[in-house]
Amino acid sequence: MAKDYARASRRTILLVEDFDDTRLMMKLWLVKNDYRVVEADSGEAAIRLAAEELPDLIIMDMMMPGMNGLDATLRIREHQALRHTPIVAVSAYGADEYRAIAIEAGCDDYVSTPFEPDKLANLIESLISARESSNLNAPAADSHA
Repeated sequence: MAKDYARASRRTILLVEDFDDTRLMMKLWLVKNDYRVVEADSGEAAIRLAAEELPDLIIMDMMMPGMNGLDATLRIREHQALRHTPIVAVSAYGADEYRAIAIEAGCDDYVSTPFEPDKLANLIESLISARESSNLNAPAADSHA
């Protein structure tokens, strides 16, 4: 199955990760997969950049100094324009309880590290495609709110 890389190149991902090396590795992988990447190294920066950039998807590190990924996700979800932006929580904690906490905070999915690149690529594509499909119906759904 061929991937539509030209279409993917128009998509922006906000990558939130406090470790420079990890952020660089993930950014290079995302750019190689034809995504535009905006970087944040803290929860506070993530909230600001999410509001400015309105990314197609956010990859959110859960464990950061200062404001953690859970709190940043809750704050991002307060913005009307970001309520349906897919957020993927990324953490070294693989416990099901932590996954449930991330989902409850507003994340759409949870990936524990280390992750398999193909699985993350499929997840990103699936979440962005689902959002794009649901946005086609957004005006009709909003008019009944």
